[in-house]
Amino acid sequence: MTDCWNPWHGCIKFSAGCQNCYVYRRDAQYDKSSEEIVKNKAFYAPIERYRTGEYKLAPESGVIYTCFTSDFFLEQADEWRKECWQMIKRRGDMLFFIITKRIHRFEQCIPPDWGSGYDNVHICCTCENQREADRRLPIFLSAPIKKRSIICEPLLGHIELSKYLTPDITELIAGGESGDDARPCDYEWVLSLREQCKQKGVHFTFKQTGARFIKDGKLYCIPRKMQHAQAKKADIDI
Repeated sequence: MTDCWNPWHGCIKFSAGCQNCYVYRRDAQYDKSSEEIVKNKAFYAPIERYRTGEYKLAPESGVIYTCFTSDFFLEQADEWRKECWQMIKRRGDMLFFIITKRIHRFEQCIPPDWGSGYDNVHICCTCENQREADRRLPIFLSAPIKKRSIICEPLLGHIELSKYLTPDITELIAGGESGDDARPCDYEWVLSLREQCKQKGVHFTFKQTGARFIKDGKLYCIPRKMQHAQAKKADIDI
């Protein structure tokens, strides 16, 4: 059973981490433009039911990965977001996992009854390099969010995050970039983030090596199907 809900499709590249976006790569295979923002047929998926009354979108994990072919806070989707929040609130039995690079738009995009945050929404702020970390994370940490994580993927360089790893951060997820044009990810950058998390008592997950992975000064080209497995084999999650 699917665990994803993509209410709209398409995005506008926003920062260095977007350079080799997987959505753009996939769309290019079908001669589609990723910059055309369209409302998906599955827009109402969270509230669709079977004849028995059960929800069609009800993954066993209890987690619905939301808007993974766009950015939930994309300006071009402002007209659709209100309905999304209504559906999210209605589905209090599920946790909606949302990743964004546009945390600067967060407070102007939340519903009137947001308060300190919905219990069933987990917001993840991405930061691929030090510049974006220093721009986004102060905004992220000051925003009214009950569940929050940091994602450093694609990891494009060494990042110092210690001052941002507060008790409010549930987890930090790190990973390299995939695709034929992937930029290298150095294992030392990953280990540094892990050590920072260890010192601050924050959970850490090494999600994937990426296609071009540097370890002990040597560059390895890793097939897509092995990138997650190799990261798991490293056994460095906290």
